[in-house]
Amino acid sequence: MATGCTLPQLPRPLVLVARLCVVMASQQSRCHSFSSASRLLPQPSGVTMDDSFLTEDKSTQKHKLPQKRRTLTGQFSMGGHLSPWPTFTSGQTILQNRKPCSDDYRMQAGSCQQHPFRTAKPRFLQKLENYLRKELLLLDVGTDSTEELRLQPYREIFEFFIEDFKTYKPLLSSIKNAYERMLAHQRETIRALEPLKAKLVNVNEECNERILAMRAEERHEISLLKKEKMNLLKLIDRKNEEKISLQSQVTKLRKNLAEEYLHYLSERDARKILIADLNELRYQREDMSLAQSPRIWGEDPVKLTLALKMTRQDLTRTQMELNTMKANFGDVVPRRDFEMQEKTNKDLQEQLDSLRASYEEVHKEHEILMQLHMSTLKERDQFYSELQEIQRTSTPRPDWSKCEDVVAGGPERWKVLAEGKNSDQLVDVLLEEIGSGLLREKDFFHGLGYGEAIPAFLRFDGLVENKKPSKKDVINLLKDAWKERLAEEQKETFPDFFFNFLEHRFGPNDAIAWAYTIFENIKLFHSNEVMSQFYAVLMGKWSENVYITQKKTVAQLLKEMTNADSQNEGLLTMEQFSTILKSTFPLKTEEQIQELIEAGGWHPSSSNADLLNYRSLFMEDEEGQSEPFVQKLWEQYMNEKNEYLQQLKQELYIELHEEVTLPKLRGALMSIDPSLDKQTVNTYISQAFQLPESQLPEEGDEKEDSIVEILQTALERLQVIDIRRMGPREPEPAS
Repeated sequence: MATGCTLPQLPRPLVLVARLCVVMASQQSRCHSFSSASRLLPQPSGVTMDDSFLTEDKSTQKHKLPQKRRTLTGQFSMGGHLSPWPTFTSGQTILQNRKPCSDDYRMQAGSCQQHPFRTAKPRFLQKLENYLRKELLLLDVGTDSTEELRLQPYREIFEFFIEDFKTYKPLLSSIKNAYERMLAHQRETIRALEPLKAKLVNVNEECNERILAMRAEERHEISLLKKEKMNLLKLIDRKNEEKISLQSQVTKLRKNLAEEYLHYLSERDARKILIADLNELRYQREDMSLAQSPRIWGEDPVKLTLALKMTRQDLTRTQMELNTMKANFGDVVPRRDFEMQEKTNKDLQEQLDSLRASYEEVHKEHEILMQLHMSTLKERDQFYSELQEIQRTSTPRPDWSKCEDVVAGGPERWKVLAEGKNSDQLVDVLLEEIGSGLLREKDFFHGLGYGEAIPAFLRFDGLVENKKPSKKDVINLLKDAWKERLAEEQKETFPDFFFNFLEHRFGPNDAIAWAYTIFENIKLFHSNEVMSQFYAVLMGKWSENVYITQKKTVAQLLKEMTNADSQNEGLLTMEQFSTILKSTFPLKTEEQIQELIEAGGWHPSSSNADLLNYRSLFMEDEEGQSEPFVQKLWEQYMNEKNEYLQQLKQELYIELHEEVTLPKLRGALMSIDPSLDKQTVNTYISQAFQLPESQLPEEGDEKEDSIVEILQTALERLQVIDIRRMGPREPEPAS
């Protein structure tokens, strides 16, 4: 660029930039020892640039200009901001113009270190930067054009502004120190406010505790008010009942008063009639006495005539009164006849009502009998059609003797197995024999997995070895498990005990294999007493108390028989045996006692002198099967439990699919068995509704009505536990 050339007219923002650069250059010349060429600032109306403005040669300027241009353009193209002013918040005071290296400036800098700066970037500088940024972004620096030559002075001024701004490092460092002091002051303020924050948290917690306490007090007051409300409502109900009873008494007394008033009126009328009759009779007697004794008047005809005249007048008056009475009371019935007729009518009405009620009852019974007759006819027709269908489609009775050659042991073993069994039981025996053969052929079982429905002692995934024990070994193992179960004090759940028993007996590695093996065996042999009972308890179909109570009952019976055997010979007479059974089982009927006697070996044809070996009644065979006497005891126990639950269902008067409440079930239990104590009733109710005894509401509590359960579900749950009658049922009053 030639010296003294005329520059084009600059925009207003660039003029401001030029002026700012002059101020900064003068401050820089005062602060530093180097001298720089003076430069002329462009004026709005066009000015000439002095030769000192371009002291550098053209080659140096051309070398430095593209480098600065590229740097500046790259910064603007990357979206950066070349702002030489410290970024403070707007609205603060403008930095005062001071000499950077003067004493005044140093004093001000020291004061700035003590007090943070409160200066803001001037508004015109922000506008200038924005304008220059837009101009440089729009400028294409890759090519030389007329627009580039026109803006070259502006670039040089801006680059000079950027380069010379580096001399303001003391100002920037002071601003940075001010920032740091301000941050330190804020941290100290925050640290000082930490105890206040903790105190605020404590106050908040205390307020929350007070609020919770106030709410608890309010809930307690509300509960007390509710109870008081209920008591007042009950008092109001009692007062209303008393009011109704008093009103009924007042009505009854009014009715009695009206009847008494009518009775007194009738008595008054009858008394008047009776007095009139008496007066008439007296007058008649006087007339007769006058007619029969004229000597009273001294046989004076005049007096006699007057007497007769007066008598006739009285007779005429009496006759008129009599006619009046006949006219008034000609249709009136005497009270005595009326009362007799009324009594007769009342008796006949009562007889009619009784006959009518009897007729209604007989009519209803007739209708019921007709319905039963029709239903019986329908059942007869249905059974007849079913019989014909069965006769047409049924197969002949199987020949069980064919199984002799199939079952292991031959005809002798089959004869032992089939003795005293019906067809259904023989099918079970045959299935057990077939299943036992298949079970012995298996080497492994498939694990059932770890599902929630799988029992805890069977939870395993993979193949499990079949230990293949004999039936006798399984029975002995189950007996040992029962002995250990009865001996332990702290009882756990029966499935957990069973698995722990197997771990203790066979070790942790073989416990799961033995669990699967024993489970498959007891699931197969239904006819075996030991296996079937253990399977029922293990799967939760029975409570273990059922088995334990039955064993205790058998042991108690054996003890009673042993005490009765004074000679210790093991023999009892029939009378002793019957007496012991009746004393041990006072609630059993005569038929049940007779069944036990017959199961013990006595028959009606036996004599009382025969002796019985009572110890043989409690023996078991090698497979754990008990004698018929013990089996009959178990059969009667199950029948008594079913009968007890059936009586409970009938006492409730509801269907199986309907809901039963806790108070209704308690009342039904006490009705069919008044001898039950409170603890036993709570045990039964806890089982029926699946609630712990500690959570059962007290009798008479309002919460009782909210506890309901389906009747069928409740009866099934009671079937699991040891439920039995504790005393005789009270006889129903005669109608």
